[in-house]
Amino acid sequence: MKKIGENHSIKSDSWYHLIDAIRGFALLNMLLFHFFYDVFIIFGQDTGWYRYPAVRIWQQFICITFLVVSGISWHFSRNNLKRGIRLNLYGLLITVVTLLFMPSQTVWFGILNCIGCATLLMIPLHKVFTSLARRLSPYKAALDVGGLVLALLLFGLTRNVTDGYLILAWHPIDLPHQLYTRPMTILGFPYIGFTSSDYFPILPWFFLFLAGYFSWEVLSSTPLLKVFRIKVPLLSYIGNKSIWIYLLHQPLLYVIAYLLIQLGGITFH
Repeated sequence: MKKIGENHSIKSDSWYHLIDAIRGFALLNMLLFHFFYDVFIIFGQDTGWYRYPAVRIWQQFICITFLVVSGISWHFSRNNLKRGIRLNLYGLLITVVTLLFMPSQTVWFGILNCIGCATLLMIPLHKVFTSLARRLSPYKAALDVGGLVLALLLFGLTRNVTDGYLILAWHPIDLPHQLYTRPMTILGFPYIGFTSSDYFPILPWFFLFLAGYFSWEVLSSTPLLKVFRIKVPLLSYIGNKSIWIYLLHQPLLYVIAYLLIQLGGITFH
């Protein structure tokens, strides 16, 4: 399996095709989601579409899948420093393009920046986890499971950080409003008036990336590892080319929606 944006050779029989296929499935869902977003929100066919519960669940499923799979894929890159920087540059490119051509839909710290920063953060953390696992090698399996559970618990705890509170045992805990400033927006504390059409700050989303990292640590020591060598031809291919599809899809979808609605007179209700 190749990481997003990587291009190194791996023998087919050692390639974890299913991971690419899962990413490819999420990517197809993203394409469909963004097409509907263009139609209903940007072209005004149904401006309340994004607030429907089913739409929100769909959007969250896509993002969660990308982040978990990216955490899993961290293990397979030859150079995570290079990859993390590259993904952040791609994210910055999307910010610049949307700011220039669609200012009302500008992307500030979108999912590519989130994955890029998570990739970089994992470099020192991986060294810590590896050192700890080496010292406590008889308990590595328990440490991996514990890391996965902790990552999921931390995601649940910080899930509503951007809204101003934590959730502890189903009880909200308000956070100091002084945290919500412009410099802290990247971390998950957006300042008053901040808007972004695709906002994925470090908190809480890094913890899903971390959950993916530990998921692979857990799976790699089980017979289930063989399942990930299963190839799903079309989905595996799409997942392998995901970065280019991600970068190019939105302008193409916008043009298609424009042709259908503005020129073709087709309405979506």
